[in-house]
Amino acid sequence: MHFTLQKRNKTWMPAINLSIVGLVVYSMACPVSSMDVLVHNQINVLNGTMVRIQCIFTSCYKMDVNKFAMNWTYQENTNETEEMFMTYKKGMMPLRTDRFSDRVQFVGNLEKNDLSITLSDVQLSDEGVYNCYVRNPPDRIQGHGIINMFVVTELPPPRDSTIAVAIGASVGGALALLILSMVVVKCIRRHKKQELISDEQKMEEEGKLDAEGGPEEGTKQL
Repeated sequence: MHFTLQKRNKTWMPAINLSIVGLVVYSMACPVSSMDVLVHNQINVLNGTMVRIQCIFTSCYKMDVNKFAMNWTYQENTNETEEMFMTYKKGMMPLRTDRFSDRVQFVGNLEKNDLSITLSDVQLSDEGVYNCYVRNPPDRIQGHGIINMFVVTELPPPRDSTIAVAIGASVGGALALLILSMVVVKCIRRHKKQELISDEQKMEEEGKLDAEGGPEEGTKQL
């Protein structure tokens, strides 16, 4: 009986090792958190225009139309209940709602993992949080993209580049003046140092001449 257990262990252990190796290879090829959803976290839309709300997902697994699922929802803020207005379950199905009516259209491409939509004739009441949920089995992670949309009545004025240029020129001029001042100060110091060295050398030479001239005069007096 002991021998049988050993034999069974010998035949079972390699299977465990192969399973572990398989899991390691699987996790390296396709990690558990393999689902990513790419969206613009914040968008500003002009009232009365049309906007494209982007949602693109990445997954290690090819999409299976029989298992793939997607939902678009809206909420006035993060504390409010979500309202579904588009879903996918073996086909894209826009859900007619009082809020959006028929203003929402699917404009993505499932073959490219693009789940983007457009919202036409944007109203001030459309401002809020848009959620893009994606599930792509066998990927166990549900993707979730959050877009905060703000509706404005007028676009902000374009930035005046001349101000930036003027500021840049002022800063550049001040910096150049500072560098020039440092160079001038350095040159003045170097010039003074050279003058001091010249004066010292001159004094040394005069001292040598005085030392050389002293004995000669003494000799003449004798």
